[in-house]
Amino acid sequence: MNDFDAIDRQSQEPAYVQLHNILRMQIGKGLYPPGSRLPSESQLCRKYRVSPMTVRRTVKMLLDQGMVNTIRGSGTYVRPMALGSVTFQLGEFEKILKNSKPSDVRILEVQLARSNEFTARKLDIPVGVRTILIRRLICSGNDPVLYHIEHLIADPTRPIVEAELEITSLHGLFSGTGGTVFKRGELSIETVVLNQEEAALLSAPEMLPAFRLDHVFFDFSDKPVSWGRFICRGDRFRFTATVGVASD
Repeated sequence: MNDFDAIDRQSQEPAYVQLHNILRMQIGKGLYPPGSRLPSESQLCRKYRVSPMTVRRTVKMLLDQGMVNTIRGSGTYVRPMALGSVTFQLGEFEKILKNSKPSDVRILEVQLARSNEFTARKLDIPVGVRTILIRRLICSGNDPVLYHIEHLIADPTRPIVEAELEITSLHGLFSGTGGTVFKRGELSIETVVLNQEEAALLSAPEMLPAFRLDHVFFDFSDKPVSWGRFICRGDRFRFTATVGVASD
């Protein structure tokens, strides 16, 4: 990041990136508080001796990052903190999945099952269609930390391979490993308490608070091919988010 309020003409970093870093730092330090208007395009051009195209590319970066809004005929304004659009990070969750070795994933059950009404709705298939039910227990060392249930649409032309039994779908989505490549996923998190079966599997007291992370994964035709849920002990995971703009 450029530490000075000027464009370094000797730097290999493009001018629009330097200007973005300058404005971001100024927003983070409160020079332009939420709701305030940034200098106009012509003012930024004169102050930093850059072209209008450079300023427009800078503003687009700020727009893409959700830091500003533009109002036609009025200008560019710093966005206030929007709690409704906060994105929580799944860092601890992802770390466990990425670091899981085959010996850390215990296959509890693999069987063909007929889709019930709920599963059929999630996978957009008729009730009674065959799916592959997989139940897994993911451990950290010898300590069980995640219980995973997954339904895959049964495809007779594509048998489930051993690697897919060992590697969870979310791990594959994060790291690009496994036999299945997903285009996108939809995730939702809900707070629950462990039932008797879940508590026994996770070596935890019954009724312990927990997170339930439901997922649906889609192929490149935007058709759902997998749905499932992770049950996570509430005392083992923390989801974090950053609100506002850092000053660095």
